[in-house]
This record gives sequence, C-alpha cells and structure tokens, in this order.
Amino acid sequence: MPHGLIVKALSGYYYVLPEDGENMTSVQCRARGIFKKRGESPLVGDRVLYGLTENGEGTVDEILPRSSELLRPQVANVELAVLVFAVQEPALNLQLLDKFLVHTESAGLETIICLTKQDLMVADATSDSDTLYQPQKWSGSSAKSGSVEDVEILSGSMNYIVELYEKIGYQVVVTSAKMGVGIEPILERLSGRISVFAGQSGVGKSSLLNAMVPGLQLETNQISMKLGRGKHTTRHVELIRLNNGGLVADTPGFSQLDFAQVEEAEDLSACFKEFQPYTAECKFRGCQHQHEPECKVIEAKDQGKISASRYDHYLHFLTEIKERKRRY
Repeated sequence: MPHGLIVKALSGYYYVLPEDGENMTSVQCRARGIFKKRGESPLVGDRVLYGLTENGEGTVDEILPRSSELLRPQVANVELAVLVFAVQEPALNLQLLDKFLVHTESAGLETIICLTKQDLMVADATSDSDTLYQPQKWSGSSAKSGSVEDVEILSGSMNYIVELYEKIGYQVVVTSAKMGVGIEPILERLSGRISVFAGQSGVGKSSLLNAMVPGLQLETNQISMKLGRGKHTTRHVELIRLNNGGLVADTPGFSQLDFAQVEEAEDLSACFKEFQPYTAECKFRGCQHQHEPECKVIEAKDQGKISASRYDHYLHFLTEIKERKRRY
C-alpha cells in the first residue's frame, strides 16, 4: 500500500502527495468510515497509507504515528512554527505574540519570530520621526496607560523588541516581502521540514510566502485602517512546497487563542523559557509566581532579569487559565 502526505484538506477531501519521489501530483482521497467511528480525523501534515480507486481517486486507509499535533491551526507533524507579526498595520501586539509563544512551547515546536513590513518602518524613519520605530499601544493588552508595560514598550525601539526575544532564546527576523529583506534566513530554517506560518490576519503571511516561492501568487489583501486588521485571505490549511524540500502550512489568520492544551499553572510557567533557571529555586513547590514569598521568578523580574512585560502577560494568561477551569 503506497505512503503519502496529506497536503490539503477541503470540503471532505484529502489531497495526498505520494512519497515515492516520482509523482508530484496529489491524489484526491476520501477518508474511510473507520476513522469517524473511532472519533479520528486525518489532518494536513499526516503521513498516511492510501489506496487508489477505479475512478482515479483514492481512500485514506491508515494514519501513521504523529510527531506533533496542533489544535489550531489543525496540522500534524509540524517541527517549526514561524510566528508572523507586522511591525505596523496592524500594530504590533506583544501580548498576542506571547500567547502564540505559549502555544508553540506547549506543543514542543521550534519557533521563529518573523516581524514583517519593514518597509513601513523604513518609511517612518525617513519622515519627521526621531525614532526608528515607535510601536503603538497594542490592542488586547491588559496594560493600562502609564503601566510598566507601556513605559517599557512604548519608549523602546524595534531594537529593544528584537533584543528582548533574542535574549530569551528565540530567533527574530525582521522582513519585508516588498523589499525582499530577511527572506533567506527564514528559508534556511524551513529547509527539509514541515513548518507552519501563524499570526493575525493582515500581517503579511501570504505576501511572505509569495516572496519565497516565485509564481505562487497567494491572494493578499490590504489592511483595513478602520478596523486595524486584515481580511482572511487564507480559508483552509494547505502545505506549500518550497524549492529546498520544505513544506509550509499557510493558515487562516486569527487573533484569539484559548489555552486548551495548557491546563495548570505549572504548564504555563514552563512555556516561559526565561523562567526556567529560577523556578526550581522558589521556596514553595508548585509556586505560581504571583505573590508567594521567596519566589525567585518575581525576584528575577524585580532585578530586570525577566522582562516586566513578559511577566505581566504571564499573570494575565494565568488568570485566563483559572477562569477557564472554573467554567468547565
């Protein structure tokens, strides 16, 4: 029975790319009824066994073991996540970025932070502004005007944001699809693996992929200045083949995430990588790093070793998780 890779799922059909290395045309398949009885569904990214039918289509007969599974977007066997956020239009939302990072950490994925639309930042730099980049106060933040978050982020430049996340251990690449800037470093990381592009609508995921794959021509839309967000140009998950052997899932944009995979405070703390050197030294086992005495995470934040914005976001997410548990 031939092996294949599901590269697209649409309207009940699964498009399976044969893994024999010869046929580059995907086979349109239906999933066998046994999956529904088991409460299972094939996902884009699944490696499967499939059979051919007389009409030239096929059936997905078996799903091979997965190395990873994302709930939203629903993709299997992803190794690397590229979190795409615009430097402007829509305004850079660090709370949302940190929420995405919690999800990629909980899923055990390598992560690149990709900041798009550098051309808008360059345009601002050539205007009357004295700073390279001055982020706006982001939507969806719990910060109030004049808080530590506002002072820390609003008084900083793009260099501050890049340094913040690089210090934690993330690769940060500033790109411009229009100018062709920052494309190669990302392509190098995507080579030979399944990756996922994720981020809000309108941040330029499709434009970035168009720049990576000549002739791809994914649909793009301009950001709505009235709403501060873009239209959803990608309506289904599909793996796009790169020239370097990599496969990338371009996913529908979204701005809201829940913490279905992160159920306990300890799970959330583990998703903040910079907390790890300090958590084992906290006085109390299971410390939630809120107001406990001799909490080494709080001490590290007070000493400037942990970003105040990241710590505030941790507390905000912790409240979300606790409220979610009370509801269910």
